[in-house]
Amino acid sequence: GLCLLVLRLFIGVHVFLVSCALPDSVLRRFIVRVMCSVLGLFVRQSDPRLRDVNVRVYIANHVTQFDHNVINLLTSCNTPALNGAPGFICWSRGFMELGVTGSRAELVDSLKVYSSHRGNPPLLLFPEEAATNGRAGLLRFSSWPFSVLDVVQPVALQVQRPLITVSVADSSWITELLWTFFVPFTVYQVRWMPSVPRRAEELSEDFALRVQELLAMELGVVSTRLTAADKTEHMKRLRHTSLLPFAPGGCPGQPLAARPRMPSSLTGVAPEDVQITAMAQRVKEVLPHVPLEVIRIDLAQTNCVDTTIANLLEGRVPFFPESKEAGTDLPAPSASQAAAASGIQGSVAVPSSKPATKQFAKSPVERHLSLQERKRALYDYARR
Repeated sequence: GLCLLVLRLFIGVHVFLVSCALPDSVLRRFIVRVMCSVLGLFVRQSDPRLRDVNVRVYIANHVTQFDHNVINLLTSCNTPALNGAPGFICWSRGFMELGVTGSRAELVDSLKVYSSHRGNPPLLLFPEEAATNGRAGLLRFSSWPFSVLDVVQPVALQVQRPLITVSVADSSWITELLWTFFVPFTVYQVRWMPSVPRRAEELSEDFALRVQELLAMELGVVSTRLTAADKTEHMKRLRHTSLLPFAPGGCPGQPLAARPRMPSSLTGVAPEDVQITAMAQRVKEVLPHVPLEVIRIDLAQTNCVDTTIANLLEGRVPFFPESKEAGTDLPAPSASQAAAASGIQGSVAVPSSKPATKQFAKSPVERHLSLQERKRALYDYARR
């Protein structure tokens, strides 16, 4: 891999110089495509006759940082630069600079003016606005790419690579380029789909949703409602969690010495099940009205007691509160644990066993009492 990386770095410089020296034509695309195969980038297309020469806007799913370069090897198209500072790096990566730094409305107006000139190449837009691995689902399409023209042509893009994943979240384009040179090969499969016109009196949001469903069916993935902003927020939380030196409550990254000991009655069970069961019991102590199965399902996804408690308190995990008798399936604490708990709590008032309401009451007094009950439960849990 290192030998390939060093060799392909020198070849990549020649590919860049050739692509800059030759004018945009069929000959240039053929030469660059052959040279890219030496770099390990193989591009395949299915049904090239479906590509409509009259369509001025291509809509594609976003998998890697070089999707626009790959499709540009097959046909002439331009992708506007949405993120990053304009300059040599933006130009060298193959993006088109429009000089628009304002709102999306100004960008749409500039793209309309660009598309009105028939001599300009078609536009290649990525409504997802963020790259994914392309294996689970499509991010929600933004509506602004569908406001430029009334006819678009979807392009389904799939990428395969041995040994190393194709796209890593929160990875820079330089890192992705180095990994591309490191692995033996990367295969891009481009499938042209029939052009899709806008229906009469159809809004841009509905038009985007319809094209998203068509692309999802072609790729065999799910059409989600998650946006690029949701992905950005998720990556912020992952970075914040990874920077924590100590994550209380059994979260990932917690030192082994701080993890709770498993009861002897759970020996012989899989370590993951034992850990989930122990953490579920701790969440059940804080939120006795939440069903144990709901706690276990959320813990299997979060693997963190504090995150599960926050999800349940903030209503992100729906559930039906259970009565006080429903929590009898939890193992009773031993005598030593009960004595230790009573000794630690001392004169602290025992929180009421009445389950906290999922919604705030209408009376300010009841809301205040509910808040105090939750605070006492969290204090007691922290002291234990």
